Amino acid sequence: MLNRQHIDPGLYRDAMSRYAGHVQLVTTAMGELRRGVTITAACSVSDNPASVLICLNNTNPKNEIFFRSGIFALNTLGAHHQSVADAFSGRTALANDDRFASARFEMLATGAPVLADALAAFDCRVIDIKEMPTHNVIFGEVAAVRFSEKHPALIYMNRDYHAL
Repeated sequence: MLNRQHIDPGLYRDAMSRYAGHVQLVTTAMGELRRGVTITAACSVSDNPASVLICLNNTNPKNEIFFRSGIFALNTLGAHHQSVADAFSGRTALANDDRFASARFEMLATGAPVLADALAAFDCRVIDIKEMPTHNVIFGEVAAVRFSEKHPALIYMNRDYHAL
């Protein structure tokens, strides 16, 4: 049996703040409803079949659409997208429609909103959801992919944005 040591959540968050993460915008839609969230918890799972995973807070009722819609788009942000990252992170007080009005979105295969000039966009169908105490891990099979010109990446570390 695994000997579990409980770490203080605040201490854990402080340590994770030193972990550099690529800033992503994850979006979904269901009917007329749309939702977007700025995250750093995303990664590739496999290239065959092409799949990614995202981690979303499951204590926020607004994220329920991600767990029910069956689709999402993972949009990789460049340094020039800092205002978009802020809009969808909650750092600003923008309403949902104003967040989506802050950038240009298109659709590829699934109907999830795809950031038109994302460094890379992965349009996904949900294939599994793993429930954890505070977050859900959502696995998506990539239905379409698109990428733009190479630009510096937007990274989040030490609780601030950086360009790489």
